[in-house]
Amino acid sequence: MTERDELLTGQAGLTGQAEQAADKDEQRQAVTLEPDVPDVPDVPDVPDGAVADGVAELELRPALEAVLMVIDEPATEEHLAKVLGRPRRVVADAVRELADEYTRQGRGFELRLVAGGWRFYTRPEYAAAVEGFVLDGQQARLTQAALETLAVVAYRQPVSRSRVSAVRGVNCDGVMRTLLQRGLVQEAGTEPETGAILYRTTNYFLERMGLRGLDELPELAPFLPEVDAVEADSLEGVPSFDPDAPDDADTTTAHSTTEP
Repeated sequence: MTERDELLTGQAGLTGQAEQAADKDEQRQAVTLEPDVPDVPDVPDVPDGAVADGVAELELRPALEAVLMVIDEPATEEHLAKVLGRPRRVVADAVRELADEYTRQGRGFELRLVAGGWRFYTRPEYAAAVEGFVLDGQQARLTQAALETLAVVAYRQPVSRSRVSAVRGVNCDGVMRTLLQRGLVQEAGTEPETGAILYRTTNYFLERMGLRGLDELPELAPFLPEVDAVEADSLEGVPSFDPDAPDDADTTTAHSTTEP
């Protein structure tokens, strides 16, 4: 072998050693930059906040049904998970299972996802039954006495029952009960001087009258006496009737000046 061949052989050996050393350096850097990370178990994504004692141990689906039964607006999956102390994914799967189950069973209600949350709704095919129940007795026309009492409340609100009676000249307990049951008037606190319960009209009253506000009422107030000029017959700390009692507005009491 000539000196030239030996020189080339030596250079090739050095080149191979250098490449091996470079490969080892890259491997060391890879180990340094990308260390093995042990597997971390999934952590339940339960939102922060205290959970009532024992709630997390309850069976999930009945607990969901109980909560959804009392809400008055759609509840998000995150909120339900926070209340029940469960992962959101678990709650999301459970509510969908309930919704599918109600559909398969043909229930009169359904669990519907609306506005980002879940809530119970009656099924459209049973709307006639619901309407019949809700509107039962609501379509009956108001009596003249009820209309007069409602007018006094509308123009003099908030007003106590005894002042309404004084304006009309007759007892109006039965009529007020009817108006309360119809949702046309509601309680509005108490009178500071006497403790009498005050009444005012409701938004349903405005809706039924086709008014946007009380300022659109016809100008009838000048024909009614001022509230301060009417003396209350008695102090009223509590109503003298049960608002939930059966409507007997058409029954006249023995007292000649008392109206239902």
